[in-house]
Amino acid sequence: MLTTLFFLFSVIVAYLLGSICSAVIVCQLFDLPDPRTNGSNNPGATNVLRLAGRNYAALVLVGDMLKGLLPVLLAKALGASAVILGFTTLAAVLGHMYPFFFDFKGGKGVATAMGALLGFHFILGVMVIATWLVVVNFTRYVSLASVVAIVLAPFYSIFAVGSLSAFLPMFIIAILVVFQHRDNITRLMDGTEKKMIFKETKSSSSKKDKAPAPLKAAKKKSPAASKPATKVAKPKAKAKAKPKTKPEAPAKPSETSS
Repeated sequence: MLTTLFFLFSVIVAYLLGSICSAVIVCQLFDLPDPRTNGSNNPGATNVLRLAGRNYAALVLVGDMLKGLLPVLLAKALGASAVILGFTTLAAVLGHMYPFFFDFKGGKGVATAMGALLGFHFILGVMVIATWLVVVNFTRYVSLASVVAIVLAPFYSIFAVGSLSAFLPMFIIAILVVFQHRDNITRLMDGTEKKMIFKETKSSSSKKDKAPAPLKAAKKKSPAASKPATKVAKPKAKAKAKPKTKPEAPAKPSETSS
């Protein structure tokens, strides 16, 4: 009986904390566009990044991860088993996807899942985050990285936990995340999904594009500048040669007088 009550307590607390939509709160505090009706209409860190920039997206990311991390750490501190921790993680992700405080219209749950997984098992969370970073680094597709990382989480849990006790809730999380990314998966298959473009890549590419222009201009000007130099040099040589030939003509009278 106590185990059941503790299970319900952990799940309800995780769901309510997960229902706090960080993206909406941050955008309302800083008078930013509502992420639910602008951009991709997804109240998540990626959409806020496109709408308002990195600083605001970082706030949303931290908030989303904390609302997954804190309830799991609380349940863990109270002595929850791996099964309860797994379903607490699932409840936090469900709260983010279907928030009670925001008309059950939330985000895709990836950041919340990563925060909860860090609290559930640190190595498991690190493995999922590392997978996300590797995929997004090579593909620049945030949606693809999110799906791949979360789909692998159930299998990572077997290695990290050492048993199948958390596999079921992790597997349910993976199915929910894939479902939330169904439009992104369709765009990935069609080749129309947007890539994550960082500002550093833009500046470096623009420098590379602008660098050859002065070189080409210099190459074009150098032949034109060299041709007038040769034309001016020839008249100077002829002008110096003429005065030398004229003074030699008066030598004839000296020969007749002798």
